[in-house]
Amino acid sequence: MTRTRKPAGHIAFVGAGPGDPGLLTRRAYDALLDADHVVFDQAVPAVLLNEVRMVAHESTEFSPAEGDPGDVAKVLLTEAKAGRNAVRLVAGDPFGHEAVVKEVQAIARTNVHFAVVPGVGTASGVSTYSGVPLTGVRSSVDVDDVTTLDFDGLAAAVRHGSAALAVDAGELATVRDGLLAAGVDGTLPVAVTGDGTSETQYTTISTVDSFVAAALGFSGRVVVIVGNGVHQVDKLGWWERRPLYGWRVLVPRTKEQAGVMSARLRAYGAIPCEVPTIAVEPPRTPAQMERAIKGLVDGRYAWAIFTSANAVRAVWEKFAEHGLDARHFGGVKIACIGEATADAVRAFGIQPELVPSGDQSSEGLLAEFAPYDEIFDPVGRILLPRADIATETLAAGLTERGWEVDDVTAYRTVRAAPPPEEIRNAIKSGGFDAVLFTSSSTVRNLVGIAGKPHQRTVVSVIGPKTAETAVEFGLRVDVQPEHASVPDLVEALASYAVELRERLAAMPAKQRRGSKVQGPTALRFR
Repeated sequence: MTRTRKPAGHIAFVGAGPGDPGLLTRRAYDALLDADHVVFDQAVPAVLLNEVRMVAHESTEFSPAEGDPGDVAKVLLTEAKAGRNAVRLVAGDPFGHEAVVKEVQAIARTNVHFAVVPGVGTASGVSTYSGVPLTGVRSSVDVDDVTTLDFDGLAAAVRHGSAALAVDAGELATVRDGLLAAGVDGTLPVAVTGDGTSETQYTTISTVDSFVAAALGFSGRVVVIVGNGVHQVDKLGWWERRPLYGWRVLVPRTKEQAGVMSARLRAYGAIPCEVPTIAVEPPRTPAQMERAIKGLVDGRYAWAIFTSANAVRAVWEKFAEHGLDARHFGGVKIACIGEATADAVRAFGIQPELVPSGDQSSEGLLAEFAPYDEIFDPVGRILLPRADIATETLAAGLTERGWEVDDVTAYRTVRAAPPPEEIRNAIKSGGFDAVLFTSSSTVRNLVGIAGKPHQRTVVSVIGPKTAETAVEFGLRVDVQPEHASVPDLVEALASYAVELRERLAAMPAKQRRGSKVQGPTALRFR
């Protein structure tokens, strides 16, 4: 009788890097996608661990690494022998930690298949994010136990280059004493960075003599950089000098709608907070949409015009209900009010024929939309699926151009539930540095469910109609882009922040303190 053996799982030791989820390697992602159980370091930042949970399968188990290296290795081996794939997730690089090396050695003594996936070391990665090049003779170490450090070797590296150490904040005094005892000049420049590569990274510059006091209040893992490269922070410190670095920005949109905006804000260093102000619901009676879908299939329409991603989604959901797909749009031309809506259409495999090149609004679309011509347009009807509260501007303008318009309610917008109390308090007390309004309804609904933003908050609006509504509600409009689009709105806010910083930097210190200039940059200068 042939015995069948269950295939063994494998073990991957994965370096998670210093904290920024964007520094996870492709091989790390592949290992996490394949994982049945992830055993993680407590030092792995929460934001990175959350990203890992999103990457992994829903059934993947997560547990913290506990006990000595032998205990952790037993957990990993148990999983592998049960036919499950285990990932040991480590902050920085796996081989940068002596305890993890011992875990790998324990696994290597068995016949279980394993791999080690490198990660960006915390010390070297944070040095780069801080803008300190480790030049000349260099030493970059992620330290688990400062008592094992070779301070004489570090001193030699510092004399001819630079050294970077990732240590616990509570060990800074020991590091200082060790460097001084090894003969390092007490006046040498030192950079200490806390929350490295995160949204709240902060770097302080001092000297070997004074860096412990300068880093007072830092907690968790910090990176200490000693040497000649420190003086280049002012020129090369890119992460903390992004235009919106540290700004808390209120994004009054649903998570689905806020994705592009939040990603752009993060790229500029902002910390977006998404607060839905509307909820999207189906129309009360589906008959209109049913007739519209039938009309699309039967060739009733020459054009379908989409004014929002929600409208696109509503139509495709109806298509799915009836077993239809993009092929049933054959012969129907598509127009979109802006690029965000056009991207939603492209996601379903269709390329829109018309997107306004200038003003991305109803007026901008009408300016480029040709009048009806009975010779060139054998079908003279347009489908306009949109929200129940949409304005009549577009439908009226198309009718004036000779088109017949089926103005169909594709979805209803209702006011969302109020956000948590802490968010409401932050909105009213100036806890947000800026707010981005993308429509008049976001202004009305935000004020309705959470209150009016504090006068200290920078108010950015996407276009003139939104600006009018903001002013009606007593808000001061600070930023409005030339073109009404989400990318331009974020770009305009970033430019405003740079301009604000330059204006404040040019002021004498006394004038700065008395300045009425609004925004977080003004507060930081004070």
